[in-house]
Amino acid sequence: MNDTPHDLGVREMTPADCRPVAEIRVAGWRTAYAGLVPRSYLDAMRVTEDAERRRELLLKPGNPVVNLVAERAGEIVGWAAYGPYRDGEVRTEDAELYALYVHPGHWGGGVGAALLRTCAERCEAVGHDRMLLWVLKDNVRARRFYEHHGFTPDGMEEPFEVEGVEVPEVRYARHR
Repeated sequence: MNDTPHDLGVREMTPADCRPVAEIRVAGWRTAYAGLVPRSYLDAMRVTEDAERRRELLLKPGNPVVNLVAERAGEIVGWAAYGPYRDGEVRTEDAELYALYVHPGHWGGGVGAALLRTCAERCEAVGHDRMLLWVLKDNVRARRFYEHHGFTPDGMEEPFEVEGVEVPEVRYARHR
């Protein structure tokens, strides 16, 4: 059953989408990570710089990352990126959800679910039996979202530091 809201579309990201994706990513960080990541770091995030980084990554030859956007009424409202799982510098047979961001004004409207479902379906279609992702340990909202969609913590933790503040990540997995 496809429960994507009828007014929502998911498609491949294009270079023209880099600015709205950067706006979503910066707004997502500032909202979701408030109180988890130092305010000075969040305040220093710049949409223009992030958009240029997205564009460089998107256009990089041989880049195995797939970027998708969710659109509603012609407006980009979400972004997700996935590809091969990175274990250090080694790529494994697993897939990894690298990023999933929804504009905070569209949280709870099915955007994240549609992006996650599309990523998972595409990964399964090319033979990945398992999808992994990393999420901030204290990001309760995101952890609930992933658990609701069949992901479970697998016991792996990774240190992550932002401006001297420890914000550890936990790994989640979902099998076909």
